[in-house]
Amino acid sequence: MPRLLIDIAERTVAAYVTTLLGLLLADGFDLTSLSAIKAAAVAALPAALSVLKGAIGGLAGDKTSAAWLPRRGNTAARKEA
Repeated sequence: MPRLLIDIAERTVAAYVTTLLGLLLADGFDLTSLSAIKAAAVAALPAALSVLKGAIGGLAGDKTSAAWLPRRGNTAARKEA
């Protein structure tokens, strides 16, 4: 279970950072403007969706990661199917 949480946290941080950087670059990268604060708030939505996707992945896919598909070569997953 801790590996799953680390995987979800990594995917969430990556989603937030990439979305925030994309929004800041598209807006001109002015960190002192009100639009930068709005971009930081808007970037939280894809990060929240990443947490939801990871939680579903932990239930439906590989139990040790946030991936939706079973791990290749995992004989236990093939036996369950």
